[in-house]
Amino acid sequence: MNVKLQNVSVLRIALLAIVCLLSATAYAEDLRRTKAEKVGMSSARLERLEQLNQRYVDEGKLAGVMTMVARHGKIVHLHAAGSYGVDNDKPFAEDTLFRIYSMTKPITAVALMMLYEEGAFQLSDTVSKFLPQFETMQVWKKDHYEDAQGPITMHQLLTHTAGLTYGVAGDNPVDQSYQEADVLGARDLDEFIDKVAKIPLLFEPGERWHYSVASDVLGAVAEEISGQNYADFLKARIFDPLGMDDTFFYVPADKLGRFPTNHLWNADEEKLEAFANDAPLNNSYFGGKFYAGGMGLVSTIGDYMKFAEMLRNGGTLGKVRILGPKTVDYMTINHLTATTEVAVSGEAPTIDLRAAWRGIGFGLGFGIVTDPAKTGVLSSPGSYFWGGYAGTVFWIDPEEELVGIGMLQLINSPWPFRKEMMVATYQAIEKLNRAK
Repeated sequence: MNVKLQNVSVLRIALLAIVCLLSATAYAEDLRRTKAEKVGMSSARLERLEQLNQRYVDEGKLAGVMTMVARHGKIVHLHAAGSYGVDNDKPFAEDTLFRIYSMTKPITAVALMMLYEEGAFQLSDTVSKFLPQFETMQVWKKDHYEDAQGPITMHQLLTHTAGLTYGVAGDNPVDQSYQEADVLGARDLDEFIDKVAKIPLLFEPGERWHYSVASDVLGAVAEEISGQNYADFLKARIFDPLGMDDTFFYVPADKLGRFPTNHLWNADEEKLEAFANDAPLNNSYFGGKFYAGGMGLVSTIGDYMKFAEMLRNGGTLGKVRILGPKTVDYMTINHLTATTEVAVSGEAPTIDLRAAWRGIGFGLGFGIVTDPAKTGVLSSPGSYFWGGYAGTVFWIDPEEELVGIGMLQLINSPWPFRKEMMVATYQAIEKLNRAK
């Protein structure tokens, strides 16, 4: 970023450099695997998850799918069905690379909270403290614009209550302005911030929850605080320490052979099609400088399990500590009021999300299960999760010490695979944690 750092002392910068150096010297070990029975689950019943994966492939609903489940920090299930695509019969494998889209957001939330722990900002700080472009904002008032009544805060960015949007609805002048400015087609974070900050807000900061580019703005904040580009920051502070060697914004040339086809579902012809334009966000994945903290990462199922298990374990993986346990707890409680209850979750827009995702709140980077009975699917209170545009999903259940991850590549999937995967996973539990 070109904007100078503000209110960051020389001592703080030196401290951040020391923390980076120390973090780089410790690396997490790979997660171990064990029989399901050793962690209170049934191997036989977990086969239903394998059958689910194969059914989706056999019915032609997915080209390929991978699932992984861990309990008590041990992997008990890993299964792949299908191939890289309708145009590529290479079978899915553990090293297959996936576009995780919005599953980038939890990683960005963790990155910012690492800086928060180091005293780089307070959640009540205004975003303009780091990005002056946001100092003076206007708000759309249905038929005109007015000056915003208050500034955007860091907390509002982390909870998607800042008044930002994605520019996909097109039914209001704010979203239309995002489209006209080609916000998601920015060359880098500098250009992205300049574009977004010039467009009025959709609503007053803090007024309601609305899924948005907030996480991408947070990536720019991380650049300002750290003095590093966001890709280098994530690599040094999270990916290298956790051993996430296959997680990046752009796929290296020597790994392109592990990158499967993206797909769309042709409802008229009832068949899968290769996604001809593999850059819905103008991110080709083959080289660039737009480090989109809300949507841009590629990863493997094993890499993302390391990240998720670190969170489930209170911020540590092996000997590596990324966050303090109290910080993880704080991130994974509901930060919304009843008037800002989440009505969407990143699932396909063809689903009635307001009905499908009742009982869901939002923390700092995650959807939070507040009432399992209202969600209509097996889970535990306090479980947290998120998904991606191409159908990927993960969830963490602290009560059952459980992590589930599903990886596929189908844009706007019309299928209920995420919920079916959860059911197939939970039904395999034979011993509840509370029964200890």
